Amino acid sequence: MRFMMIVKSNAKSEAGILPDEKILSAMGKYNDELTKAGVLLAAEGLHASSKGSRLRIAGKKVTMIDGPFAEANALVAGFWVIQVKSKQEAIEWAKRVPGTEGEIELRQIFELSDFPIDPAETPDGWRTQEQRFRDAMDPKAPSSAAPKRKPGTTRFMVLHMANAQSEAGALPNEKGLRAMGALIEEQVKAGALLAAEGLWPSSKGARVRASGTDRIVTDGPFTETKELVAGYSIIQVATKAEAIAFAQRCIKVPMEGVTEGEIEVRQVFDLADFPVDPAEKKDGWRQKEQQFRDRAGH
Repeated sequence: MRFMMIVKSNAKSEAGILPDEKILSAMGKYNDELTKAGVLLAAEGLHASSKGSRLRIAGKKVTMIDGPFAEANALVAGFWVIQVKSKQEAIEWAKRVPGTEGEIELRQIFELSDFPIDPAETPDGWRTQEQRFRDAMDPKAPSSAAPKRKPGTTRFMVLHMANAQSEAGALPNEKGLRAMGALIEEQVKAGALLAAEGLWPSSKGARVRASGTDRIVTDGPFTETKELVAGYSIIQVATKAEAIAFAQRCIKVPMEGVTEGEIEVRQVFDLADFPVDPAEKKDGWRQKEQQFRDRAGH
């Protein structure tokens, strides 16, 4: 089973203050441990929300506001995706995240088998498209056709925020899945889509809060629905405007019983965004990070 370990932002990350060499080295060591254990699938950090935007839909009307956003402690600052045998194993990894303060939110990721077969499905419908996408994104597959990084592009994370329906565990209907499947396949063929996942309701999740050397675990569900993430995609495009255009198409995908929603567009850090520190070691965090990105194709 796969889990997303979401790192929440704080005043420093929202001010655009980058981690120092000590923190980066500790994170590099942690990522190395995840890699050696064979559980790490992805790991990314996000720029401050001042570089982001939010789209809201109410009925058929879509509005947009640019960042920064005020609720610093509720924003996503980064994440890991890990593959483990149980929720408890995911919690144990979350407890080991370096730091003496902050919070990690653990959310289980949907698998294709979690969606029951609908009699209305067509033989070459959204499920087949989704399987092709998952096969292409799997770097371990011998025939992996996962898109590589394109020079001159920037990565953006498109965060689909939760609502009452997603938190109640209501799955999208066939019409919505078909429309989203078509959009995903279009972006895959264009070489723009790097990742796309849906998250189970927070009732299947947990939060791990660091307080000094202590780790406090709280099981879901969590009440602040609009601050929770229900799914995400990562795309590589030439401009932020292109990322917003993609998000506008996503937010208009019809979902049964859903009349309003919110999407957050956030820029993803690239290794080049971190200036070289004279204190860095040649075989330190940067080299390990580059090795991981090379394996992942990012």
